[in-house]
Amino acid sequence: MQAESWQTAEVPGPTKALVITKPEVVVAMVKRAKRPILIVGHEAVDIDAGNEKLIDYTINLAKTAHIPVVATAHIVGEFLKRGFPPAGWMPAVDITNRLRDPEWKGLDGKGRYDVALFTGIPYYMQWILFSTLKHFALNLKTISLDRFYQPNATWSFPNLSVKDWNENLGAILSKLGGE
Repeated sequence: MQAESWQTAEVPGPTKALVITKPEVVVAMVKRAKRPILIVGHEAVDIDAGNEKLIDYTINLAKTAHIPVVATAHIVGEFLKRGFPPAGWMPAVDITNRLRDPEWKGLDGKGRYDVALFTGIPYYMQWILFSTLKHFALNLKTISLDRFYQPNATWSFPNLSVKDWNENLGAILSKLGGE
């Protein structure tokens, strides 16, 4: 399946993200990952993901799949209000720079991450973050969990309706053993 960038006039280059046609793709990537990480941006507080906010979905995903979370921007307080302390808190550009740094040993000092899932960060910013990782973090697989196609990620949903996106997110969580 071929997908087009949601943001027009941006040219990702010859290597584009593989399209997530089934939620099982994400489930398999997360289960296979030795060291996954979830980066959550400020938009997660306002976006509805089914019957809950995207931030609540990410908390359920992190707990179910045992994935450390990095809260970006100012949403660390939103995680704490929900009784979920993230593993780290830093600007999105900072975590991206650390993910591309071959010397960085992770938030816990146990080594580099092999899969990074991103959600809740503005589209135009994710575009640049994924482009950086695509070119400078060659051993890292990236997954966009947002509903618009991100060609610079390794894997991305195509441009989806809210209904289809919510169904895919729910399927990922349930297939990982969550609620």
